[in-house]
Amino acid sequence: MALVKLVEESEAQGLVAEVYQDIMTSRKLAKVPNYWKALAHQPALLAVTWERLKTVMAEGALDRRTKEIIAVAVSATNNCDYCLHSHTDALRGLGLGDAELVELMSVVDFFNGSNAMASGLKVEYAAPVPMAEEGQPERASTSKEGN
Repeated sequence: MALVKLVEESEAQGLVAEVYQDIMTSRKLAKVPNYWKALAHQPALLAVTWERLKTVMAEGALDRRTKEIIAVAVSATNNCDYCLHSHTDALRGLGLGDAELVELMSVVDFFNGSNAMASGLKVEYAAPVPMAEEGQPERASTSKEGN
């Protein structure tokens, strides 16, 4: 149960009603999702958050599906059940199947663990050094020799 009363569509006025209408129209929804209803106690926050989401999720260098995959990964990592369900539903609507979802979660699982290990061990990153054509290592252009 939410810690704040959700502002229902029938209670929305002014800016809140405008944002609610935009949410339902642009997402082709019959009801406003609960997240937005919780933010509606602060109309300016609701509006700016909705605008920011529209900007971030708009087609750009990354397509919507890729952005939703990132949202699911972050939501799983942050333990946000609401966000995990919301973005998984969006991905399902974009054609993501069970095998892909499990593979996505396996990537999240691996990198959360390996990130914790590298962070805990304070391992410093060094750029990979490609092999030269004759089998000899090339010098990395980002090396810090002489420092």
